[in-house]
Amino acid sequence: MENAIIEMQFALDTFYFLVMGALVMWMAAGFSMLEAGLVRSKNTTEILTKNIGLFAIACTTYMIYGYDLMYGGGVMLEGIETVAKDATYAKPSDFFFQVVFVATAMSIVSGAVAERMKLFSFFVFAVIFTAVIYPMEGAWTWNSEAVFGLFTLGDYGFSDFAGSGIVHMAGAAAALAGVIVLGARRGKYNKDGSSNAIPGANMPMATLGTFILWMGWFGFNGGSVLAMASKESANAVAMVFLNTNAAAAGGVIAALLLVKILWGKADLTMALNGALAGLVAITAGPDTPSALEATLIGAVGGVIVVFSISALDSIFKIDDPVGAISVHGVVGLWGLLAVPLTNESVSFSGQLLGAATIFIWVFGTSLALWLIIKAVMGVRVSEEEEAEGVDLSECGLHAYPEFTTK
Repeated sequence: MENAIIEMQFALDTFYFLVMGALVMWMAAGFSMLEAGLVRSKNTTEILTKNIGLFAIACTTYMIYGYDLMYGGGVMLEGIETVAKDATYAKPSDFFFQVVFVATAMSIVSGAVAERMKLFSFFVFAVIFTAVIYPMEGAWTWNSEAVFGLFTLGDYGFSDFAGSGIVHMAGAAAALAGVIVLGARRGKYNKDGSSNAIPGANMPMATLGTFILWMGWFGFNGGSVLAMASKESANAVAMVFLNTNAAAAGGVIAALLLVKILWGKADLTMALNGALAGLVAITAGPDTPSALEATLIGAVGGVIVVFSISALDSIFKIDDPVGAISVHGVVGLWGLLAVPLTNESVSFSGQLLGAATIFIWVFGTSLALWLIIKAVMGVRVSEEEEAEGVDLSECGLHAYPEFTTK
């Protein structure tokens, strides 16, 4: 009887991992739709190609090397055993759940460098990022054992439940390095330093993408409980779902109210980014707040993202077409710092140390890699190709052939 119960728990937890992983995988569709909606129509095919390509690359490179580097020590192609000793779920289900997180981090980069980057330069970066850069910082944070004799941030009081820093801020750090090397889009900034708005082509598509991401986030945060087959874990999952939803709602409301006060209008793009900011903010600690506290954490994220997007554009001249660096990076930092507010076992100093380690490693290695790619094969399309749209130059195909593309 006892063995039967253990086997049932094993089956339930494995199944739960797989379902949550599938939800997170669906976030790839969300990023695709969001980014395709926020770029101009002449760049739609290329952004969609980037998203499906990066997902395939992430799944392959993380399988070959990244997963083992992050959790096993870096033995290439050793394989993933079906059942590890004393495991409560099948090891391949853990790999599947982890690999979709890697793809999420890489998806963040895609939107920030949109409309002017060479497609295959982006893919080369994706190979190294998903095989080495992300797994290494993941090993320092989510692996309880030191990799290559190095430290684990958990020993210093760092906690990141589902990845506000490990996934989202890491993706934003890589994106920031790429945008710095790449430069702004043609026509984005004037000689006097003023900024020109470049509206996206499809707001319904961007809104659909945001709702898909919102739904996928339940798998992102809920699956990070890592179990479902007990009363305690089931209750924890339910609370994480509740708080995830509450934070997203808080982010939308706060962003909408703020832009109404500042600009007198309800800006849809800021509402969408407010939802995503709320989700990023709660991801570091969705297990300890009350639902009201989660709403407030998300609301602060919604406020931060409005100011951050405006500041990066107008002050720092960082051209990020989808606001990814603000949503995932700046708000990702807020998410880490919010954890000690509801979790007494976590310290601000530990969170700051973890955030600094993640950012310095990912930004530094990404910047070096972008510069190497630029020197070897270039990172930016020509002015003519950018003006015509990268759909034609990079993919040879218009997303909307019936319409004017310039």
